[in-house]
Amino acid sequence: MKPTCKPVLNVFGAAALAFAAFSAHAATVTIATLNNPDMIELKKLSPEFEKANPDIKLNWVILEENVLRQRATTDITTGSGQFDVMTIGAYETPQWGKRGWLTPLTGLPADYDLNDVVKTARDGLSYNGSLYALPFYVESSMTYYRKDLFAAKGLKMPDNPTYDQIAQFADKLTDKANGVYGICLRGKAGWGENMAYATTVVNTFGGRWFDEKWNAQLTTPEWKKAITFYVDLLKKDGPPGASSNGFNENLTLMSSGKCGMWIDATVAAGMLYNKQQSQIADKVGFAAAPTAVTPKGSHWLWAWALAIPKSSKQTDAAKKFITWATSKQYIELVAKDEGWASVPPGTRQSTYARPEYKQAAPFGDFVLKAIETADPDHPPLKPVPYTGVQFVGIPEFQSFGTVVGQSISGAVAGQMTVDQALAAGNATADRAVKQAGYQK
Repeated sequence: MKPTCKPVLNVFGAAALAFAAFSAHAATVTIATLNNPDMIELKKLSPEFEKANPDIKLNWVILEENVLRQRATTDITTGSGQFDVMTIGAYETPQWGKRGWLTPLTGLPADYDLNDVVKTARDGLSYNGSLYALPFYVESSMTYYRKDLFAAKGLKMPDNPTYDQIAQFADKLTDKANGVYGICLRGKAGWGENMAYATTVVNTFGGRWFDEKWNAQLTTPEWKKAITFYVDLLKKDGPPGASSNGFNENLTLMSSGKCGMWIDATVAAGMLYNKQQSQIADKVGFAAAPTAVTPKGSHWLWAWALAIPKSSKQTDAAKKFITWATSKQYIELVAKDEGWASVPPGTRQSTYARPEYKQAAPFGDFVLKAIETADPDHPPLKPVPYTGVQFVGIPEFQSFGTVVGQSISGAVAGQMTVDQALAAGNATADRAVKQAGYQK
């Protein structure tokens, strides 16, 4: 009997070994991303990637924006290797690339067609000529409005509105008895939440975060005028609890018909025009982000992008995934699933050339132009020692920008005056750059 058993054992032994080898070979890629609709769609479609790459398993960690930023920063600065792919932006990528914390993205496959990626996006995600993240979507900012409400009140939105006009429209559109608010704006504290928007208001009112010698400028007349305007507008014509509303909360309010106008990221256009996601899909109009004394810095430039930390143990598998998630093929998948209006915008010239996209996304050319004309190298009217339209491109901004955001959110909530918020913010910003050695 013994000889006949041996081959059977060998067969099982070989199978077990092969399975063990496969298991050891199967790479788990842990992805940290945010809870925005485009990223939720990526997770939904990701089984397509796993089907094509059975040796790679994806593990998703989906977080609220402020939490994602904290977790990603902690992971990258400590080198703990918790994440293999991080969703980071145009603020972090060049800084982290410079410090050697990210894997440079070289040798991408020919069919990825890197030259098809919008140049502004590539430049914003590079440091010293090396690309450190692939853009998942790119955005500027713009004004959305309800065409039906404007028509009912006999109002006409100009292509390039001023903030004075926006305030007048908001007053006329507010109808609190029917749950309609003249304007929705970010009030939620965070350097990438309320401060992203508020900084564009400050820019167009002629203000800047710092002068050429890194002295904080938050108590200047320009800041006072801009932030007073913003706070008063939200208090008078904004929804209740505006100090808690970020991008996602305002997207929900706008798409359910509660806002007469909303000034925010161009990426929302695809969601507002999607009949499955928006009750106002056939009623939404768009215009440029408003201006005050200068158009400079009135609309931002941002990319949410996928990067691989140097601490990842699964670099090859992670690279395969981010290449797929930012490819032309992925855009086709979203178009099939959600319609062409909802594909990730701002990344590829080929998307904007597609007749299907032009037809489904009347805002397409407008958005591309806004992205291409935003100028992070010369953001405000007066000279500054930093880059970035809606942020200050230094590592310390993440911390002091959020603290300033908390003060300004407090002013929106009526917990302090604008003067108190700006005095506190100025002291925080000054202290941060002094300690970091920027002020000489």
